[in-house]
Amino acid sequence: MFSSIVDQNLTPEKLANLKYYKYNAVDKSLLSRYLLRHYWDWASDFFPKSMAPNLITLTGFMFILFNVALAWYLAPTLDIDEDPPRWIYLSYAAGIWLYSTFDNVDGRQARRTNSSSPLGELFDHGCDALNTIFSSVIQAGALGSGHSRATVLLCLIEAFGFYLSTQEEYHTGVLYLGYVNAPTEGIVLALVVFTISGIFGPAIWRTPVGHIIPYLPPPIASMSFSHGWIALVGSFLVTTHVPLCFYAMYKACRKQGKPFLSTVTAECVPIAVYCSAVYAWCMSPHSFILSHHYLVPYFVAIGIVFGRMASKIILAHLTRSAFPKFTILLVPLVLGAVVVNLPNIPGIPELLTPQFELTYIYCLLIFATVVYLRWAVAVINAFCSYLGIRCFTITTKKPQSKAN
Repeated sequence: MFSSIVDQNLTPEKLANLKYYKYNAVDKSLLSRYLLRHYWDWASDFFPKSMAPNLITLTGFMFILFNVALAWYLAPTLDIDEDPPRWIYLSYAAGIWLYSTFDNVDGRQARRTNSSSPLGELFDHGCDALNTIFSSVIQAGALGSGHSRATVLLCLIEAFGFYLSTQEEYHTGVLYLGYVNAPTEGIVLALVVFTISGIFGPAIWRTPVGHIIPYLPPPIASMSFSHGWIALVGSFLVTTHVPLCFYAMYKACRKQGKPFLSTVTAECVPIAVYCSAVYAWCMSPHSFILSHHYLVPYFVAIGIVFGRMASKIILAHLTRSAFPKFTILLVPLVLGAVVVNLPNIPGIPELLTPQFELTYIYCLLIFATVVYLRWAVAVINAFCSYLGIRCFTITTKKPQSKAN
């Protein structure tokens, strides 16, 4: 069913727009320009030219999946009271660094093997979208923020930021990374956090900020470093990322003759629904997600939902299609949020048990995984068939592409 839907949406007219594809990215990061790019150039020499760029991307993403699996098995409460082995946090550090390395090497591999394609951008950003929520699991574990409002907010902050960046690229055609950005400075800071947790333990992040930094206002001084970190990420989102994204979209809409306010507002409906549903579900007094430590499977499930949302925007950008404002995966997410917030309806109180909610979360996870994978495979096959390429291998001689 899902393959046929994809086939109907990816019409020959839309696929023909792939011939206009040109990867455009601007990275203003001084850390990338003066330091990390030399490391990425050096690291790219370790990959054989026979290795497809998408395979490098997927391999890098496997490190994140491995770390999430470790957290799920060894530290599912994401709390310092659990006291998991400290090497797990060093594993997080290694995983996020390797993911970042592979994520930056894949583009270099594509250029040196002359295998750049719109599929590569879709595959790369698709993995990045999934990692957005998955990485919240290991960040929360390293910070020891546990099953709390702060952990939920960290997840939603990162989701909203990535969504806006993807929305901006849809309008401008350029992936813009500022002087301080999440894929560079954010990764390095996360690496530092994981390493410190691995050496001293995550309990160190419970230290009040005022114990280390003097002369701060009382509300900030009494805040733990873990909450301070999340507040810093949120402040960066609100004061720099959001205004810059909206300004870039404003200029693009003016250039294209589109009404800015109505256009962008309508396009933000999916992420507004997503964030509202996640927050309302987790914060409901009738939900057991926080009290019974269900956040890890829940984050994995909603991470797949978010990955589908963001990937559909990239697909629309590449095929020059209308902005996607709906995904079927939002339905069970919103339904779950509604059910746990309507306990007065006859029959609902008896239904809302820890076992029922956990079962529903796993059903959401399975449903989201099946829908996402079938959709992804169908899209990849459509791209490969149209462009005459393969996803995980490099052909020595490309067939004549229909896009040429």
